[in-house]
Amino acid sequence: MTTTTTTTKPVALVVGASRGIGRQIAIDLAKNGYTGTQPPQTSPNNRRQNHLQPGHHNPLPPDPNSPESTISTVAREITSAGGTAYPIAVDVRFVPQIEHLVRETVRLGGGRLDVLVYNSGAIWWSSVANTRTKRFQLMQKVNPEGLYATVQAALPVFERNGWRGRIVVVSPPIYSRFFRGKTGYAIGKVGMSVLTRGLAMDFVRQGAKDMAITSIWPATAVESAATERNPANVDSRANLRKPTIFSDAILGILNTPAHVVNGLLALDEDFLRQYCGVTDFSKYAVVPGTSPRRMVPKELPVLEVAEQDDEGVRMDSAKGRSKL
Repeated sequence: MTTTTTTTKPVALVVGASRGIGRQIAIDLAKNGYTGTQPPQTSPNNRRQNHLQPGHHNPLPPDPNSPESTISTVAREITSAGGTAYPIAVDVRFVPQIEHLVRETVRLGGGRLDVLVYNSGAIWWSSVANTRTKRFQLMQKVNPEGLYATVQAALPVFERNGWRGRIVVVSPPIYSRFFRGKTGYAIGKVGMSVLTRGLAMDFVRQGAKDMAITSIWPATAVESAATERNPANVDSRANLRKPTIFSDAILGILNTPAHVVNGLLALDEDFLRQYCGVTDFSKYAVVPGTSPRRMVPKELPVLEVAEQDDEGVRMDSAKGRSKL
């Protein structure tokens, strides 16, 4: 999402906002005072925009988990509710398109970029034997490489603005059960969480106290395009929560001091409970009165070690060497 040059509202860029969870994030950010750009979630068969002529629009928004939901229909939902949104198409497999996306966001936002949410993702859950190399490579292009390129394009903007901003990544906590049955997918998603932890350390090292990067992941299955396409991943709709739990958790992250959430690998339910005081999650159930099954263990491994800062002499390959 992006502001005009005359507004003082914060600017949010949501990468992967055409449907499902990304759509909900974009809409709820707009409801809470953000305006901005919404690139679609990108895959070879998911690069659609709605090309209806201005003044001709559907009376009701499409099913948010269907291919009929596009960045254009989401933008219309936002603008019809009084917000501001600019749909910008991007294929995150290509670095020049990502760089153009960030430049255009900053231009439309009058030089601002306050929040970056990377929700774009390619999914294939199967064994290593049943995950062909081309599919594996696609997931790496869209997931960790797309995120890395987006962060690289955005960091100079955050630096120019005094290192004030937030990056939110849709990636999981790191635990062994996540690898089972979806190793090719897990390699990329865990890599995204490693980027969160490592960049957070960079922010601390350089004294960027108002800058934070946080990963967020659902504790239970969330109603989305992915769960609609793969109903076998959940027992029934009784095990689904509405995507509003995810967007509420992201809003909570943005409203929490940077030093608290910097480097955090958060779960939506646990973050809302611990940091936002939420105790009743019944409103998020897709089927009223149900208690969706938790997918993620209640206790997760701690990644730090006792000698966390004792690494000896730190090497920096960027010093004294030519860049590629």
